[in-house]
Amino acid sequence: MTDRQRTALRITGGILLSLLLIAGVGVGIAFSKRESLLQTALAKITLKAERDYNLDLKIGDAHFTGLTSVAFSNISVVPQDRDSLARIQQVEVSVRLWPLLLGKIGLSTMSLENARIQVVKRDSLTNVDFLLRSRRDSSATAATTTRRKTDLADVAENLIDNVLSKIPDDLDVKNLDVVGIDNDDTLRLFTQTATIHNEQVKSTILLNGNEAIWHLDGTADPADREYDLALFANQPDGRPKPLELAYIQKKYNLLLQADTLRGQLRDVDRSRGEFRLEGAGSVRNLRVNHPAIARTDVLVPQASMDAKLFVGENYVGIDSTSTLRLGQVSARPFVKYTLPDQTAEEGQPGSGKLYNVQLHTDPLNAQALFNSFPQGLFESLEGMQVEGKLKYDLSFQFDTALPDSVKFDSGLTPDGFRILKMGRTDFGVINKPFDYTPYEKGKPVRTIRVGPENPDYTPINEIAPDLRNALLTSEDYNFFTHKGFNEKAFRVSIATNFKEKSFKRGASTVSMQLVKNVFLNRNKTLSRKVEEILIVWLIENEHIVPKERMYEVYLNIIEWGRNIYGIGEAARYYFAKRPSELSLGESIFLAFVVPRPKAALSWFVPGGGLQVRNVRGYFRIIGRIMAKRGLTAPDSGAYGFYDVRLREGLRRELPPVDTLMQSDSLMVDPIEPDIDADGDGTGIGNFFRRLFKGNRERTTEEQQPTIQPETPPTDAAVPTDTVKTRKQLRQERRERKRREREVQQVLDNG
Repeated sequence: MTDRQRTALRITGGILLSLLLIAGVGVGIAFSKRESLLQTALAKITLKAERDYNLDLKIGDAHFTGLTSVAFSNISVVPQDRDSLARIQQVEVSVRLWPLLLGKIGLSTMSLENARIQVVKRDSLTNVDFLLRSRRDSSATAATTTRRKTDLADVAENLIDNVLSKIPDDLDVKNLDVVGIDNDDTLRLFTQTATIHNEQVKSTILLNGNEAIWHLDGTADPADREYDLALFANQPDGRPKPLELAYIQKKYNLLLQADTLRGQLRDVDRSRGEFRLEGAGSVRNLRVNHPAIARTDVLVPQASMDAKLFVGENYVGIDSTSTLRLGQVSARPFVKYTLPDQTAEEGQPGSGKLYNVQLHTDPLNAQALFNSFPQGLFESLEGMQVEGKLKYDLSFQFDTALPDSVKFDSGLTPDGFRILKMGRTDFGVINKPFDYTPYEKGKPVRTIRVGPENPDYTPINEIAPDLRNALLTSEDYNFFTHKGFNEKAFRVSIATNFKEKSFKRGASTVSMQLVKNVFLNRNKTLSRKVEEILIVWLIENEHIVPKERMYEVYLNIIEWGRNIYGIGEAARYYFAKRPSELSLGESIFLAFVVPRPKAALSWFVPGGGLQVRNVRGYFRIIGRIMAKRGLTAPDSGAYGFYDVRLREGLRRELPPVDTLMQSDSLMVDPIEPDIDADGDGTGIGNFFRRLFKGNRERTTEEQQPTIQPETPPTDAAVPTDTVKTRKQLRQERRERKRREREVQQVLDNG
């Protein structure tokens, strides 16, 4: 070693020694002054609580009990003009030394005795309003300062770190009373004891006095951030009791019970700009009952999920390596939610919120899948026996800036699948005569025999082809080629409903409507919709009912007016005809009223003809689609609109003329065809825009009557048209050309 090297070592050693001496002196001074520093810090905290949050924070005594431990007594937190939030008789905490040197606070030990925390709501005011006020104030302050891009990974890491660092290695809690008061309702959880010792977690929690005893047990390793906890309950005499809160059932009409809830945290990591969290959760004997879910209790014996969550700069999601288990089957979910790119222009890719959801399974044992359905969810399938395998795949992508680009694909792929025995309901019952009972507001209307014994029953080959074609064109044009579902209609429905911010368009096929009416109860629940989809898949893929028979039954049971069911009754009621005698115009009208049958008579004028406004455009577009597909001859007029005449005896039941002409208040919701276009700006495109907007106030241009290209018969009771302005005509020509292009594009693709 040279002299220069020895000199450098001496200098470095001297510097380090000096720094250690300075640090030691600083620590010594801080140690000697720590009590005064503690009181100064507490005074600042008390002042900030009063100034920023209107909180009266009082601490009776605070002093150090060790190098890094502090004891507090007689603490109270009372929001201004509100009920007391917290009162703590005694609490002592110590912090981990190494995180403290790095500027972070992590609890090492904590003991707490005789504390009460209560959240009180009286009318619309609560004693935690200060939290909301603080959040609003922070948002306002942030809005007035320079905006800084937020990294969601940083936010998630800081949040999880702050939570986990406050869980001590050793915990001892006695008599912690947590109370929630919502006006006249009270929820109380009284923790008699809760401990963490040698990584073992034990607790005893009384629910609402002696209503139940809850236990949170398991293991906790705060240093390595690994947790495995289970929550379960028993009665005071020791017998098992499900976890439940009567408050939830009373407040939300939701029964929610479970025998055991379990959660695990296995790993928390940050790498390559992503924050990742790996854990698991499970539930045993979950019981749910809510009118929006099912009409009876739904029981899930066993469900669990191994989840790997990830958070990036502007996205959050669940990794595809996660596993979702339900009973005997499992699936791999993938979920990703991405925030908009602030630099992208509005309406361009990246400027909206992005949703990506996928769910995939391996080939599953079909019987295991059916056995895994929650009990009470799909009543008609209970007891069904099947064989073979089924594989499910779902893919959904949606950009809120480009809703029309939505992607949705869902499919159940069979392999050797077949039904060995029907469940509670035999879906093949409609292959022969049966009784059908329609319902109104949950009450049966009457029983209809669907078969030759009923004189109004009409076989499909005795129904006018124009009626069959018009209804399929309007409701489900590819019924005879699809397998129960129209994914294009699903995509259009999603985009339309998102843009309208409400449910404006459905995607039900004839198959789905038939199943809903014949096999399912009338309760509008989530389970009924899913059950409807499953039954349709079974009927279509197993060819339980031929397509022709499905359509025949559909035409003979659907409602066409007040207490008018089936095409036989409808043809006689409106036109005094047999179904085989219906004209093109009468057929299109009957297709027009199917979605809102009770408003059918409202579209007629006293002379027995149809209103021009709103209705004629529908005739044109349906007629043009039928002509394009070779289902009828092209017509330069309105495809039989002026030939429709209500039977003489029924005209006396029509509303007065002034009521009829207020068509905006009489509009119904027919299912919109795939093509939205017309020839003169008054057809189905404008019809549906006015229809879906309801009774909105019309503009000056919309209030003007329109000239029609054809002259109606002299005996037709229709309003007299007046001349449009040149500006209106130019606008209509531009709109007509645009829609014609859309029509042609859809027809070319369809």
